[in-house]
Amino acid sequence: MKKSVFLYGISLALLVYVLKLIEYRYYVRDLSLGFYLTLIALLFGALGAWFGGQLVIKRIHSISSAFNANATSLKLTGISKREYDVLTLISKGDTNQQIADKLFLSLNTVKTHSSSLYVKLGAKRRTQAVQKAKELKLIP
Repeated sequence: MKKSVFLYGISLALLVYVLKLIEYRYYVRDLSLGFYLTLIALLFGALGAWFGGQLVIKRIHSISSAFNANATSLKLTGISKREYDVLTLISKGDTNQQIADKLFLSLNTVKTHSSSLYVKLGAKRRTQAVQKAKELKLIP
């Protein structure tokens, strides 16, 4: 009994599917090209928004798992946010021109931030500034 009810239900489901498919084909011929282009645009827009969101989430996770500077040392030394950005790039070995290009600053501004960093850290050279920043746990 259960087997026959199951087979009867499956056959009815297939019949409904075939009828809906035929009805769908009737509507396909009836709708304009603009409707289909809109559907495709919405599909790719949603896909792009989802993919972009995934990239942002990955970037946030990589930033949050990065090194956290010692906030009290930053306040005590008086290093500004932009100077800290310059300091991190100095520690990576970038030249002044590379720092200027990455931070969208002029070369003179990078030099000003660098000299200000040297004064605040009590250093005379880049290597000393990086060493003192590591001692203060400002950079990894």
